[in-house]
Amino acid sequence: MALFSVATLFLSSTAFAENQLVPGTPCTVAARACVDMDHKKAWLIKDGKVTYGPAPIAIGGPGEETPISNDFHVLSKDKNHKSQEFKLPNGQPAPMPWSVFFAPGGVAFHDGDPKRASAGCVHLDLADAQAFFNQLQIGDNVQVKKGSKGKDKKKAKKKDKK
Repeated sequence: MALFSVATLFLSSTAFAENQLVPGTPCTVAARACVDMDHKKAWLIKDGKVTYGPAPIAIGGPGEETPISNDFHVLSKDKNHKSQEFKLPNGQPAPMPWSVFFAPGGVAFHDGDPKRASAGCVHLDLADAQAFFNQLQIGDNVQVKKGSKGKDKKKAKKKDKK
């Protein structure tokens, strides 16, 4: 009986810890990448601490919204990806450099204008896209949040720890 109680306590404390928010973000400590859609910012997180960000982002516009979930995972990465869905005015595939795909339908972090709405992806400026590409690994948890209840108001400083 005591063993059951200890195991239950351990599992419940682990679940509680995974639900704790990372200070300065709307995401939990389980996240490796965090997106705040309301404030249009993103962070990289490791061991419950911000390691990079906040980075300014653009998200999907009306009718092409960026999907929301606590449970996306990095599916693949492609440094020189070309979109098969979106074309340039000359008919060539649109470039999506430094792509880190994390949701069905080709949704990714990638280099793009963080001031212009995307077709559902998360646009980052070049340096930020490179940092996300270099630091995220296949399987890493990505959380995309709308709303920031309980968010710590302190701003994290941008830093890059590899």
